[in-house]
Amino acid sequence: MQIDILCVGKIKEKFYRDALEEYKKRLSRYCRLSEIEVADEKTPDSASEAEEKQIKEKEGDRLLSKMKDGATVIALAIDGKGYTSEGFSAELERLGVGGTSHIQFVIGGSLGLSDAVLSRADKKISFSAMTFPHQLMRVILSEQLYRAYRIMHCEPYHK
Repeated sequence: MQIDILCVGKIKEKFYRDALEEYKKRLSRYCRLSEIEVADEKTPDSASEAEEKQIKEKEGDRLLSKMKDGATVIALAIDGKGYTSEGFSAELERLGVGGTSHIQFVIGGSLGLSDAVLSRADKKISFSAMTFPHQLMRVILSEQLYRAYRIMHCEPYHK
């Protein structure tokens, strides 16, 4: 399975990059994981609602340009479906058994995802009702992917 993490912006903090590399290494036995970054827009501190919408649309257009035909697109959104770790694992397994060979998870920038990206997504999932920094969300998603594959293969880790 090919899994892409489509995301806005670059990670500047070394500890986040190190964590992502570790999970990418661990996941290599189960799938091919890649990160596809698109440029983020500068958001003024006092941005109006219209300016924020325009910023999300620009970032969204960049994300849309990286989405592949035939890939299952899963947007990370606060109003998406929530899963337990076991449920997330079962969903990944269901997709794979159903013939999905390419999944693209989409993580928005600091303002979230545009309506166009959310409309393009095949499903929306939520990791929490809380908001997390988008850099940290990459690490959380990578860890949950690794946990899901360990659960799927009946290997210890998920407790």
